[in-house]
Amino acid sequence: MLLGEPKKVVNIGDAEGELTAENDVWGNYQRSVFRPILQQNTNRGIMLIKRLLLSSVIASLIAISALAQDSKKASKFMVATANPVASKVGYDILKRGGNAIDAMVAVQLMLNLVEPQSSGIGGGAFLLFYDAERNEVSSFDGRETAPLKAKGDLFLKEDGSPMKFFDGVVGGRSVGTPGTLKLLEVTHKNLGSLPWEELIEPTIQLAEKGFRVSERMAASVERDAERLKTFPATKSYFFLNDGTPIPEGTLLRNPDFAQTLRLIAAQGSEPFYYGEIARDIVRTVQEAKGNPGKLSLADLRNYWVIERPPVCHDYKQFQVCGMGPPSSGALTIGQMLGMLSHFELDKLSPTGPTFSHLFAEANLLAFKDRGLYMADSDYVDMPTKGLLNPQYLKMRSKLINSSRVSDGMSPGVPPTALNYQLSPDASMELPSTSHFAIVDAQGNAVSMTTTIENGFGSRLMTRGFLLNNELTDFSFRPKQDGQLIANRLEPGKRPRSSMSPTLVFNSSGQLHMAVGSPGGSRIIPYVAKTLLGVLEWDMDIQEAINLPNIAKNFGTMDLEAGTSAEQLKADMEQIGHKVRVRPLTSGLQGIVVTPFGLVGGADPRREGLVLGE
Repeated sequence: MLLGEPKKVVNIGDAEGELTAENDVWGNYQRSVFRPILQQNTNRGIMLIKRLLLSSVIASLIAISALAQDSKKASKFMVATANPVASKVGYDILKRGGNAIDAMVAVQLMLNLVEPQSSGIGGGAFLLFYDAERNEVSSFDGRETAPLKAKGDLFLKEDGSPMKFFDGVVGGRSVGTPGTLKLLEVTHKNLGSLPWEELIEPTIQLAEKGFRVSERMAASVERDAERLKTFPATKSYFFLNDGTPIPEGTLLRNPDFAQTLRLIAAQGSEPFYYGEIARDIVRTVQEAKGNPGKLSLADLRNYWVIERPPVCHDYKQFQVCGMGPPSSGALTIGQMLGMLSHFELDKLSPTGPTFSHLFAEANLLAFKDRGLYMADSDYVDMPTKGLLNPQYLKMRSKLINSSRVSDGMSPGVPPTALNYQLSPDASMELPSTSHFAIVDAQGNAVSMTTTIENGFGSRLMTRGFLLNNELTDFSFRPKQDGQLIANRLEPGKRPRSSMSPTLVFNSSGQLHMAVGSPGGSRIIPYVAKTLLGVLEWDMDIQEAINLPNIAKNFGTMDLEAGTSAEQLKADMEQIGHKVRVRPLTSGLQGIVVTPFGLVGGADPRREGLVLGE
């Protein structure tokens, strides 16, 4: 049962026109979809020139041994996830004749077990789904919601100043109403093919028998040890009896999670949103020692998944579709690509100083608009159409000086935004999350980004799974300088996200690519970089993923440590960038559909694996 009334949201279709649709609360399954638009391929460019340019790029990438990983190829189906165990369960489901939605359910639940720091049923997710038979794209919002009793001052201290970030994160205060399980259930009910309980059973079995703790999970526990020890349930699961963090290779069992999944396999999401699991979630949040939260049974019972029209925009002969508000991903990526389309990128090296500078400046300009305008459009009247208006983006691109940093970059005034009285926001959104891509034998595709927000979420654990800290994605201040902030916390509101699950279509309207990444607010430049690698320079998907990461979300230009991007530091500083060399650990997973089959890539910065047949 899904409660609550749908709200109307208008989103952009292609760059020249618009598609409008009403949101649909899933239940009656009235589809709100996008049909890929057929376009005239006016200029494919000279592919030979691109290949010659790429030869120098590939040579530079070969030197980056840490990123030495080849793409995988298949003819029937493919799955790319952040963890080999999750990839294997997705592969097994597809091998048995399951479709992309079936594999999605199995992958997400397995990730909850083997990569608990990143996602799970205690969190939220965004899903883009391509229905090959209908030739339609749907997007589904399983984002967490703010408790009905939460107010805009939730993260303010008694003197009115905002809390320190982690003072708000750790404990019940930061927990929003989880949406991932409801998303899995309602999409499977309407689009899946294999029985629900069969998709859950592999994770139940592994939770009971135990799995080997991966290098990444062990390192994450050790890095966050102090916070993870705050609450008894979390401490007892992630630490040995002597108090040391679980090391890599430990056989870790999770019988509580197995029991939780057995209930869900038998009764669906009912126990989670109405029954005994719901009561345990609320008790855990409200009784969190030192930092209790507002989440109630009413919040869980009133949660719904919303099907929203995707945000789609043109890039050359391609149509790029992503998740609209409350995610800022598709809009901000669309702005970046729209501005960069006014430069002759095909004549530049994707690892060279000129492109890196242009990319960083477009990144910053897009984030200026993101910080002022973007939030949950069910609560904030957003200039969604204007933000991707081609003439507006052309005007914004002229602010980018190709040889020097431009001074005084500020939010623009897109069409329909003339009367907006808002204050900019730079809410923290730290790296975590997970992404996976699936294409099944029928040509259906899933691009899903899923999260509990920060690594290990709120650090609260109940019944074998972690609870999110998604409310810290809201601005800690409801207003600034007397003006309201769009991404302020309000009861029932969904916090702004950077998650960017993406599907790309070619000029014939056929599926070309599924891609996305974790990484907090840097998800946006990670995905934009990869899209440009494939769409602009005709790179192999793995080559595009392997490209060094660059980000300039909030003023400082970050260059990925341990890659050729480090060599850009002096050049970037010389033209005015404030530069920081640091790890930029994306977790990109992508699949490209070619006339010859499927080509998949997984980010070597994490533990990703592509499997297919």
